[in-house]
Amino acid sequence: MLSSIVNGFGLGLGLIVAIGAQNAFVLRTGLLKKHVFLVCTICVISDATLIIAGVAGIGGIIVSIPGLETSMRWAGALFLIWLGAKSAYASWKGTGALSAGDAAGSAWQAAVTAFSLTWLNPHVYVDTVLLLGSLSAQFSSRFGFALGGVFASTMFFYALGYGARLLAPIMKRPSSWRVLDGMIALIMFSIASSLIWHA
Repeated sequence: MLSSIVNGFGLGLGLIVAIGAQNAFVLRTGLLKKHVFLVCTICVISDATLIIAGVAGIGGIIVSIPGLETSMRWAGALFLIWLGAKSAYASWKGTGALSAGDAAGSAWQAAVTAFSLTWLNPHVYVDTVLLLGSLSAQFSSRFGFALGGVFASTMFFYALGYGARLLAPIMKRPSSWRVLDGMIALIMFSIASSLIWHA
């Protein structure tokens, strides 16, 4: 079982670490030091749910429903385009600043965005439900594999959210926020383009 846990942890961490829409939002939340625990917890619980669902075999059901995967891709692409446009506008206007705590929005807004970036993002389903779900069949303990993946997700999101504050001195400059928002916009648009291309 230990081997399954270690493999689940390694593979899960490898997939989660890649910078994506979800991670970019957690990073920005951490830099603003607002709603960090809420956002990280939502991401962890969501990822854990999807990893367990994938290991339990839900991925095969999703693929078997005609049109569902395509609809998920289009919904995710539209949402990411909207978020990308907001980040691009913030980068262009230079409205971001570490002291501007209101930029993080209310707890409700942060929660809705965190949920949406997970549940409306088909890439998350591919990584957790389909990929980790199918890989889990190779190991002696599927439960152990899922446990390792969930632990990797938990460790990464809290480390990213609370570790982001180490960048606070750099992010006091408005120009740094313009660069960050510009990078986030590019990430959102590139993922949206990929979803539309494959849809």
